[in-house]
Amino acid sequence: MITPAGAECALYYEDFARGARMQQCRAAKHPRSAEWRQEDCGSCPVPRILTANGSPALELRLIIRPGVLGIGRHVEIDAWCSAHGPIAGDPCIGCKACNAEADELLKRALE
Repeated sequence: MITPAGAECALYYEDFARGARMQQCRAAKHPRSAEWRQEDCGSCPVPRILTANGSPALELRLIIRPGVLGIGRHVEIDAWCSAHGPIAGDPCIGCKACNAEADELLKRALE
């Protein structure tokens, strides 16, 4: 779906049919995160990450932190591979172990 910020995001959902007024971010389920607001979509890296990394094992959790003295908000991502655990480094690149496995499969297929 298209987020309030105008980006395509698979983890954003909205429903305005028949008078419903529901908007939610399915990535904002982290226990240490503040409550999600639609303004958070403007600085969210999730659409960019999902465009770059299509791994089915990728799990993203959004952490929203209020700014100093409650001014502003910061959006952080906690990226996990369901097969290998936390993703170290750039989540756009993905899990190094999954990438190595995919490279090995490609090499075998091209032989």
